[in-house]
Amino acid sequence: MAGEGRGISLSRRAVAFGLAALPLVGCAPVGPDRDVQFIPASKAAALKPDDPKRLLELIKLDPAIRLDMRYATSNNFTGRVLYDEARAFLAAPAAQAVARASKMAQSDGFGLTIYDAYRPWRITKKLWDATPVGPKKEYVANPKRGSKHNRGCAVDLTLYDLQTGQLVEMPSEFDDFSEKAHRDYMGASAAAIANRARLASYLEAEGFVGLSNEWWHFDFTGWEQFPVMDIPFNKIR
Repeated sequence: MAGEGRGISLSRRAVAFGLAALPLVGCAPVGPDRDVQFIPASKAAALKPDDPKRLLELIKLDPAIRLDMRYATSNNFTGRVLYDEARAFLAAPAAQAVARASKMAQSDGFGLTIYDAYRPWRITKKLWDATPVGPKKEYVANPKRGSKHNRGCAVDLTLYDLQTGQLVEMPSEFDDFSEKAHRDYMGASAAAIANRARLASYLEAEGFVGLSNEWWHFDFTGWEQFPVMDIPFNKIR
């Protein structure tokens, strides 16, 4: 997910997206297209402990992983709270890969800070329905096919310095729609460019591929094999 840049207030971002009155309560529609493998909330218990599709909580795999779950707050491009809980999950193989990347980062003096990970399908559906037709619709996943976040195979993250606890400098803020967020943008400081490359190296070594226009977004290789899920955080065991 992306935003409109650091220079626009959250309320103005929400208005620009047509999301100021975004309804976040009520019943979600049934699901995506029929040919898309889908696990609704009612089937959460069907995922067994040894099922690779099960969702694992990242901080339980490595306590050094920090959370800054923007969609559990109003500090995101919609200006609205989308998640009931500030928790981060991924499908088991992707979660274990992030944990390994975290250990790699720590060996260099850095830690991972997660902005977003698994996203229930109903949130994607509400965002899609509330975003007006136009260029910005391209930044919201179509719920008919589901997103990689819905599959537990996409993660948005950055680095923090283990010594200071502070986030490192990056070319842009999270959820920035400008060219500064592009992975090939070279107008940032040398430190920011180095940190962007460092983050990518940790994730790519563990099977992730970065999104070209969002330096913070990485997709797990093989995401097509995982189902779209609409399991609320409080039903994940």
